[in-house]
Amino acid sequence: MELGHLFEAAMLVCFGFSWPLNVVKAYKARTAKGTSLAFIILIITGYVAGIAAKFVNHQLNYVLAVYFLNLAIVLTNVFVYIRNVRLDNKNQSIKTKQKIYELQQKFKSNNNIQEEDMNYQELNTVAKKNAVILFGGDLDKQIPVAELAQSFDFNFQIYNRSEEGISVKTAKDFFLENIASMEPEGVIVHLGDKDINLLKSSGADFDKYYLDLISSIKEVNKKCRLAFVSVNNPNNDKTIAEMNRHIKALADSERAVFINLDNAKLWNPKAAKAAISFAHNMGLKVRKPLTDVAEILYSYAYTEIKPETIATELVG
Repeated sequence: MELGHLFEAAMLVCFGFSWPLNVVKAYKARTAKGTSLAFIILIITGYVAGIAAKFVNHQLNYVLAVYFLNLAIVLTNVFVYIRNVRLDNKNQSIKTKQKIYELQQKFKSNNNIQEEDMNYQELNTVAKKNAVILFGGDLDKQIPVAELAQSFDFNFQIYNRSEEGISVKTAKDFFLENIASMEPEGVIVHLGDKDINLLKSSGADFDKYYLDLISSIKEVNKKCRLAFVSVNNPNNDKTIAEMNRHIKALADSERAVFINLDNAKLWNPKAAKAAISFAHNMGLKVRKPLTDVAEILYSYAYTEIKPETIATELVG
């Protein structure tokens, strides 16, 4: 028996001793939290490399058996990890359903509460993070984003966090209180119809409030995709046209998408749906550009919501 092989075997036993204890601990914990799959894979890779070295050097001795034993134990950790991930998902699903049930009971206990009046902070507890958010005002709150997302087979989560009467003045505070916790990966912003008088008095202040909102969004997620929607201008009002020029300039400066509602009549949601279906059939899992998403949402608003609800109110 070579002394070097004995020391190598002792090293492997010492390194591998903790893994059986780790398997038992993870199995009893019934959760994958605190477990790093990447670290386990790294250890497995190391053992595979060690075994390969033994075969390459023709060192087929009892030390090789220790390598295989350690490898088997570490692989067991992988299987326990997979089982715990499934348990975590199951538990999360149960918690989500319970939370939804509690919110539903809250509605039933007070007939004066409407679903659209539900506190967004409560909704966020059952919503998924890193989704796309529609953030607008009166018109936008009427857009049924969940139904449209299902109808057009969106392969990502989208939520409506619009608020009646919101302005660029209050947008930042509303975002921080009701949206920031969701850490959105994309935000479609449609603001300004309540800020006509603000723009008349000071275009610089309008830009400042808008930029404050953008800064808050990027503080939450610096890679967040942004799309800015123009204010509807059916009567070619000069003040609204000037506001839309400001919004487009802000979009250009922030490398964001600018959505011009003047083109709403030309949009073809059915063509967009066909394109999405084609992408799915091709196995493409990329998220739709915010331009396409906005066109689908506002095509619905233009065709299904009464025209008078789209008209801009000249409010400061």
